[in-house]
Amino acid sequence: MIPPAGTPLVLRGREVGRDADGARRPVVMAIVNRTTDSFYAPARLADDGAALAAAHRAWDDGAAILDVGGVRAGTGPAVSAAEEIDRVVPFLARVRQEIPQLLLSVDTWRSEVAAAAIEAGADLVNDTWAGHDPGLVEVAGAAGVGVVCSHTGGAQPRTDPYRVAYPVADGADAGDPRDGVLHDVLATLRAGAERAVACGVPPSSVLVDPTHDFGKNTWHSLHLLRRTPELVALGYPVLMALSRKDFVGETLDLAPEERLPGTLAATALAAWHGAQVFRSHDVAATRQALEMVAAVRDEAPPRVALRGLA
Repeated sequence: MIPPAGTPLVLRGREVGRDADGARRPVVMAIVNRTTDSFYAPARLADDGAALAAAHRAWDDGAAILDVGGVRAGTGPAVSAAEEIDRVVPFLARVRQEIPQLLLSVDTWRSEVAAAAIEAGADLVNDTWAGHDPGLVEVAGAAGVGVVCSHTGGAQPRTDPYRVAYPVADGADAGDPRDGVLHDVLATLRAGAERAVACGVPPSSVLVDPTHDFGKNTWHSLHLLRRTPELVALGYPVLMALSRKDFVGETLDLAPEERLPGTLAATALAAWHGAQVFRSHDVAATRQALEMVAAVRDEAPPRVALRGLA
């Protein structure tokens, strides 16, 4: 039996991932990190020329969204809001000018950065730190752009998890003792999405992201992947940021440079269960994996179908 389809993403009134013929495929969100210290070295694109070339390559390879960040998610040197703006805002404006069809996302937890990015043309605010700045979603709502609601288990920006635990709450269904993390994620994402809608973000422009690795160990991230159907059942488009993450690396005992096959396996599983948007360092490979899943789900036809017919 094919699992239920996930809720489609709509940004600026445009359904993302829907072709003119009605075919529907999950969406690739490409990554450009305007930093020198991101965990995956090929994504370090502080140089303007290299970053712009990466944006064009992402569009050519089939990305519908470009996610631009100016601060490493993990621990590292401090980056002020002003420096973050300098890293991402002029670049967003340049990409908007050169590739107007490409939807733009800014990866930030700061409302002042989000506001400047929206003014430069951003269509989506990717708040990977779960509303640490409560004004960020208000900025998105006032501008009518999309927002990503995430889960970090209360972790502060740019911190790494340490011995985090999610016990099943008293009185909750304890059928699977590992479901404590699922219950916490569902409650946090539901509350975040409801606040975003109350602030003016259209419900179909609210993405929910279980945020693998953030405030979680590898067991937690694996469990959230296997429980993707419950995330989809929240009724909002689901974003999966799985690309080359530590939970993939620890599961397979591989460095970031070797994690693409594991990432694609996780991607296919999540897409089969209805996740809609996939943040990826590897656009072409991810695009192909998602198109295969869409065809098996009977949501999009093969690009070419000649075998046995011609």
